[in-house]
Amino acid sequence: MFVPRQRDAVTILPYAITIFVSAFLLFQVQLLLAKAILPWFGGAASVWTTCMLFFQTLLLVGYSYAHWLAQRPRLATQARIHLGALVVAALALTLAGFAWGVPLLPDGSWKPAPEHIPVWHILLLLSVAVGLPYLVLSATGPLLQFWFSRHAPGRSPYRLYALSNVGSLLGLLTYPFLIEVFVPLRGQAWIWASGYTLFTAGMGWIAWRLAGSISFPVSAHVGSAPDAAPQPGARQRLLWLALPACAREWADWVSMVSSGV
Repeated sequence: MFVPRQRDAVTILPYAITIFVSAFLLFQVQLLLAKAILPWFGGAASVWTTCMLFFQTLLLVGYSYAHWLAQRPRLATQARIHLGALVVAALALTLAGFAWGVPLLPDGSWKPAPEHIPVWHILLLLSVAVGLPYLVLSATGPLLQFWFSRHAPGRSPYRLYALSNVGSLLGLLTYPFLIEVFVPLRGQAWIWASGYTLFTAGMGWIAWRLAGSISFPVSAHVGSAPDAAPQPGARQRLLWLALPACAREWADWVSMVSSGV
């Protein structure tokens, strides 16, 4: 674990900004791309369902990647691996932007032919347009909370979790009422790419600091709390399941309304 010197006291601000921007971008890009491809595939609900299949699956993959990364024995090793992922994702977004003339938005060559199976074509299109950047974004929340808890022992990381929820909610609400109304689609893509550049800089700075630190094994500090919390009961577990389900339904409703489905 990285132990900062007294004069380098850990501040939560870089973590807070990065996690907020990542959550905002995570939900904005879902609406942006769904709106972009609807004219190609029609306004059927199956188009939005396929988009949700892609984004939710990739979100799960991102969480799994963050969990795998957190099992590496040293924070410096985790940070170096993630720096590589950040570079690859940024290159993928940049190359797609050069090829299409604008980030995120595929050119006319990606329009489906009558013989194409829409589901597979949508999944392939989204993978090329935003697959790697979205994967990196989806790992940000759990990864930064873990890094902060190890980087600043004794300080709660759960404010970061709350901040990520605020960023997600604002990402959903601002799109149909502000972004979609006042900004053309190409402008939306450039704004999102600019936000992603800001996110990459913030995440890269945090990872760079950890990668260059003198790192001790993470496992020596995991599970070292002196007082174990009581095991949750069945009622509390059901509540944990019910509350996120309500949030997911709200997010899907807002997303479908904004995409015109």
